[in-house]
Amino acid sequence: MNQRVERFTDSLWPMLVALVLLIAGWSAAKYLYAVEDYFVPYPWTVVTAAVRIAPELAAATWLTARAAVCGFVLSTLAGSVIAIVFAQFRLLRLGCFPYAVILQTVPIVAIAPLITYTRGPGFESVVLIAFIVSLFPIIANTTAGLTSVPRGLQELFRLNHATRWQQIWKLQIPHAVPNLITGMRTSAGLAVIGAIVGEFFAGNSSRGHGLGFMVPQKMDRLRADEAFAAVAMATLLGIAMFAAVSLLRSTALRRWNESL
Repeated sequence: MNQRVERFTDSLWPMLVALVLLIAGWSAAKYLYAVEDYFVPYPWTVVTAAVRIAPELAAATWLTARAAVCGFVLSTLAGSVIAIVFAQFRLLRLGCFPYAVILQTVPIVAIAPLITYTRGPGFESVVLIAFIVSLFPIIANTTAGLTSVPRGLQELFRLNHATRWQQIWKLQIPHAVPNLITGMRTSAGLAVIGAIVGEFFAGNSSRGHGLGFMVPQKMDRLRADEAFAAVAMATLLGIAMFAAVSLLRSTALRRWNESL
């Protein structure tokens, strides 16, 4: 436990120093170039605005977090199943995996309006966009882990007359856990990005609006301090999701594989 605290402390202070330097550079650049407050506010102005609109900001953050988490969980489940299928059928993997790559390369700003047009604005559309954005890293990393089991271990299972399901459950899946976690760490941040982009196009509904809808709305009203506060909350949300997956990696799943 003490070693974990020491490692956390050692990794924390460089981030704090970088944050202080960022705020100092931000303030200095605004002062030197005389940037207007309605375009770029001072950091302390953003903090004040966040306190002033705390209820609205909290509600928007909660809605965005729900959409991001739902999209992330769905992408993890669906991506894992797809990866297992790809790992078992080589021809299917060769035929379909390139389309998964193509899906990842299509800009989400091109897909989001189509989803909004077909399904309408609202929470479900935002979740679907977050799901699409965060799906590919799960498929790619998990498939790589499932298909890279050492040949010696495969032969050992065959010599012991293991069934195909036993090989999948007791050999391939445990071996792929580190790859899955790597994909989840990437997808966690992408899910937040997908939710923000989705809310920009489809986030306005009777159930409220999230951070992605809040940012352009505040900028249109020349409330840059409130818009920056929403951006800061979106950043913190992405960091929180990444940290949660990292915590999962270092604790709950350690028993699956010694390399975790």
